[in-house]
Amino acid sequence: MQCEFLTASSSLSVAVRDWISSPIAMAPHRPLLGAALGASALAAAPLFVAPSLPKASRSDTTEALQQSRPAPTTAAAGTAGVMVAGAAVASVGHARSRRRINKKLAAPRMAKVSMAAAKVGCVGIVGSSGAVGKEMLACLENRNFPTDKVRLFARRAAGSTVKSEKFGDIVVEEFSLEAAQQCEICLLAVSGDFSLEWSPKIKGGPLNTQVVDNSSAWRYDENTPLVVPEINGEGKCNAGIVSNPNCTTAVGAMALYPIHKKYKLKKVIMSTYQAASGAGAEGMQELEDGLATWVKEGAVPKPEFFAHQLPFNVIPQIDKFQENGYTKEEMKVTWELKKIFGLSDDVKVSCTAVRVPTLRAHSESIVIETEEPINPDDVRELLKNSPGVKVVDDPASLSYPMPLNATGQEDVEVGRIRQSVVFGDHGLEFFVSGDQLLRGAALNAVIIAEMAVKVRA
Repeated sequence: MQCEFLTASSSLSVAVRDWISSPIAMAPHRPLLGAALGASALAAAPLFVAPSLPKASRSDTTEALQQSRPAPTTAAAGTAGVMVAGAAVASVGHARSRRRINKKLAAPRMAKVSMAAAKVGCVGIVGSSGAVGKEMLACLENRNFPTDKVRLFARRAAGSTVKSEKFGDIVVEEFSLEAAQQCEICLLAVSGDFSLEWSPKIKGGPLNTQVVDNSSAWRYDENTPLVVPEINGEGKCNAGIVSNPNCTTAVGAMALYPIHKKYKLKKVIMSTYQAASGAGAEGMQELEDGLATWVKEGAVPKPEFFAHQLPFNVIPQIDKFQENGYTKEEMKVTWELKKIFGLSDDVKVSCTAVRVPTLRAHSESIVIETEEPINPDDVRELLKNSPGVKVVDDPASLSYPMPLNATGQEDVEVGRIRQSVVFGDHGLEFFVSGDQLLRGAALNAVIIAEMAVKVRA
């Protein structure tokens, strides 16, 4: 039976590739055929059909490790051959779906902070051509950030013009210290090495410039605040350098902190499902290119960016392995939650980080033990009234967080909230999805900047 299914799956894969190269592929009804073949795949790999984000230079926000590469491998069809083939066709043929998702990503987000009297003359974005840098500009626009002007700095994009509805045409500049210090606030979407060298030089100066840094350079420095604004931003956003947390930490923290505040965390066990965009534009491009090559040739090419092929696969490693067997990405969650929440050493935090073949938005399965008894219904009500969180939790209607729905959204979705069978009345399990380019990077930085403006007023 299994052999018959594999044969059928293989035949369908060949048929899919033949169909794509045939004259019918150009016919007006191609999207309908693609949708029919791809329908079964949508639940398994919904972001395979998501649109390409703009190609951009890497922002190095996660400083992903490039390692030795394995030989080229053919994507395993297995018992999922029909769904895989459908997903590949859908990724090529769903023009209407692409337009819908593009429209969703382009939709303006609600401005949540009112600062009628507070305003600055200029905000700079260093690393503006990367995925995070572009989102920083979009957040400034969509949140109606109170600044007269925005300046963009990027080496490879220098001389090009970026059109902005709010700020007009902006010519991208080469970075210089003099230019950066002409801005009251500089948002950095660059590598840790760049930030270590330049952030101390940028801060201060004639305008008392403040730096909001998205890299890992300053997160663990005891004199540098590590901030999620809704959690610990009060009184910390006036520092010369303010550090953004890792994207995985920021997404999980939005749901964890209100629970910790009321019930006191004892243990946190997290497993993450992290999108290709967490590794920058190159990661997204390698995923898309691998899928396109599989459609045409039936095999995924040798990876150039990730350690193993990402299409039709998951990779249980993000960043370098540490002496304790965890990766650095996993330990970031442990280190950063302790610093942001002010956790004692008695509170234990463990994480397993996995790269999955989606384009955008990270998801996390979280298990907690608390000091106080905890009830799922009470937690749903608590989270419904918590800033930056959206409860999506209705099993009867199959409603729960998914990266497809979290993409382009400011709020982190929380669902699958249930009593833990391991920790009983003192335990809870839940699932979160959040756009790591927003809450885990650009949005978090811009809200920090909004609070900084209020302090400066």
